[in-house]
This record gives sequence, structure tokens and C-alpha cells, in this order.
Amino acid sequence: MATVDDCRKALHDLAARLQANAEARGKLDLDRTLACRVTDLGTAFHGRIAGGLLLDITDGDDPKAKIALVTTSDDLLKLVAGELDVTRALASRQIAIKANPFDLLKLRKLL
Repeated sequence: MATVDDCRKALHDLAARLQANAEARGKLDLDRTLACRVTDLGTAFHGRIAGGLLLDITDGDDPKAKIALVTTSDDLLKLVAGELDVTRALASRQIAIKANPFDLLKLRKLL
């Protein structure tokens, strides 16, 4: 099982990777709050997706977040590292993403 610090670092790594790739993929018209709930650690993080970037990552849950990712710590690390395919993980219920369908389509471009 990964630690809270490992999960925090993974989210910051994801934010850095998205920023590095922002110019190549073009601007993404998505501005939503995001919560990442790590079930096995009983913790959460929240931030904001704006223009294809992951911004303002902080500890704690945001119950009003428009997009919520629910997963275990190990699956979060695998997902960020590219070792876990998002579509397969959703289909096998390793992860859950709660968002409206239009936001899910836009999120696919990020992941």
C-alpha cells in the first residue's frame, strides 16, 4: 500500500506532466473542481482542472467537486505512472470517476 505522501507526489507529478504537454495538445475547454478520494488510506485531495492543467492541489476532500476520482493508493500510482489503462480500470471497477458525461469525454483527452 502506498502512503499519503506517495499519492500527493503522484498528483503533483501528474500536474507537472499535464503542464509540460499543454502546448502539444492545445487548450482544453474544461474548468472544473476535482476531488481524488483514496479509499484504502481514508484520505482525499482536491484541486482544479483549468485549460488542461491540474492546479491548486491540496489535502482534503471537496464534497462539491464536479469531478471525483475514487481509487486505492496503489491504483492511483499506477494510473499516474501510465501502468493502468483508464478505460480498463473503469470497466473493472478498479477506479471510479464521477462526472457528467460531457466532462468525461473531455477528460479522456487529458488522460
